[in-house]
Order: sequence, then structure tokens, then C-alpha cells
Amino acid sequence: MNRENISDLIAFLAVARERNFTRAAAQLGISQPALSRTIRSLETRLGVRLLTRSTRSVAPTEAGERLLKTVGPLFREIDAGLNTLSELREKPAGSIRITSVEHASDTILVPAVARLVTQYPDIRVEIINDYALADIVADRFDAGVRLGEQVAKDMIALRIGPDFPQVVVAAPAYFTRHPAPVIPHDLTGHACINMRLPTSGGVWTWPFVRDGHELRVRTEGALTFNALSMILSAALEGLGVTYLPEDMVRDHLKAGRLVRVLEDWSTIMTGYHLYYPSRHQQAPAFAMFLEALRSRG
Repeated sequence: MNRENISDLIAFLAVARERNFTRAAAQLGISQPALSRTIRSLETRLGVRLLTRSTRSVAPTEAGERLLKTVGPLFREIDAGLNTLSELREKPAGSIRITSVEHASDTILVPAVARLVTQYPDIRVEIINDYALADIVADRFDAGVRLGEQVAKDMIALRIGPDFPQVVVAAPAYFTRHPAPVIPHDLTGHACINMRLPTSGGVWTWPFVRDGHELRVRTEGALTFNALSMILSAALEGLGVTYLPEDMVRDHLKAGRLVRVLEDWSTIMTGYHLYYPSRHQQAPAFAMFLEALRSRG
């Protein structure tokens, strides 16, 4: 069925229901003469009269009644389906899967998701913390969160967090047994608490910078974890030196539970970015998730 036939049927249904050309024309947003021409054209193509007209009234003929009963319910179903889509925009529902890392999830995603699901309780969010660089398409994630430098160039990226300092810390008890490092290379003589990176299979090499001079130190120690929360707990127990985002240890530094060293050498990490494959046909739930991230704070 071509577009012209659909438009003509919609015009017929409006007149048949309103029993009045003037009201039907106003409903359709066209002139009364244009509506009359449309109905005559439809009747000519079908070869039957659909409406009986008089100076005072309009009524469907027997053929018109049959057409009204046949196509009327179909168009009502179409309207209902379109209204359902409109409701999805107003009350989004659905599931969102995000691959992230622990620090970004705790500081950025969880607060945003809390606002999202409070406002839209039919949205379901799953966050998987994983330091591997996941293929979000192959692994069926809607999006991922990583540091800006880790986002692939073919992805759409949205910055969701500021750059942040990484700081070297240890418990005061640890430094009663070991001299504090003065330069980054002094760390090779310390018990360092390390992070395992699943993509490379090795431990994270600690980056440092001062006066434009950059270097990396491959640290060693008895303890290696794949979660920052465990690394922090081990540091608080006085089990070694570690390198963590400043906001994770800020309260512990103020309370004296941790001590910061190598302050002149600490580096700034690029902020977290949400990345996803395409802007095309975003689901309403995902669109609301993006809005929650943009309006955070």
C-alpha cells in the first residue's frame, strides 16, 4: 500500500467518525475542499461510494461501514503502538550493561545510577568492574568506562570525570620500619602493593612526572590485587606502599591513617570517559543514563 492510499484512508476514517467534513478537516489540519477532493479520489479508485452527503449530514454507505469496520481497528492498533513508544520516552524502561573500573563506578557511576533508578524505577542497570579492555560490542555491553587515554578512537566518548592526581601512600607504621622514598626509584627497595592488569597479564607500572620529566617504575612486593579496595585495605594495615587515586585516600590522610610521599612526583591521570559505539537509535533507557551522567553533581 502506497503512502497516498494510507493518507486517504486516514481522511475517510476521520470523516466517518466525525460525520462532518468541517470537524474532520480541522482534526486533520487541512481545508474542507481538500478533504472533499481526497474522499472523491478514494471513492474513484475503489469504484464505490463510501459516504452519503447532504447539506446537513454525512454518513457512511454500506461499503463505507464495511471499510470503517475493517480498517478502523487496524489504525487504532497503530495509534496504540505509537502511543506506547511515546510512553517509553516519558517513562523509560529497559536494561543497561556497563563495563567499568572500580574507582569510576564508586565515584561517578553509582551516584548517577542512584538518581536514574529513583526517577525511572523500570530501568535496570548492571555494572561489571573489570580492568581488562573489554570489547563492548562482542561482550554485549551498552557502554564502557575507562580513562580517556584508553578509549579506542572509533568510539564515541563522553568525559564524565575530571583529571585526578595519583598519590603514593603508606601507613605511618610502615614508615617506622622503612625509610620514606625520596625519588621514585627508591620504591624498588620497598614492599609495594600492586595492581594486576588482566589485559597485559602483568602488574601496573607506576607512572611519575616532575618538571616535564616522565618515568615509570616497575615495583615489586608480596601483595598483588585486582581491586583498589583490597589494595587500600592492605595499605591501611601497614603492609606496604601503594599508588592510589587521591580522592580514595583523602580522608585517611587527614585522619593520619596514611602518609603521603613523593608528592612532587605524583602524576595526573586523565579523567574517566564513557564510550559507546554509535549515537544511532539510542534506547530511551540509555539516553536517560547519558543524561544522568551529564547532569551529575
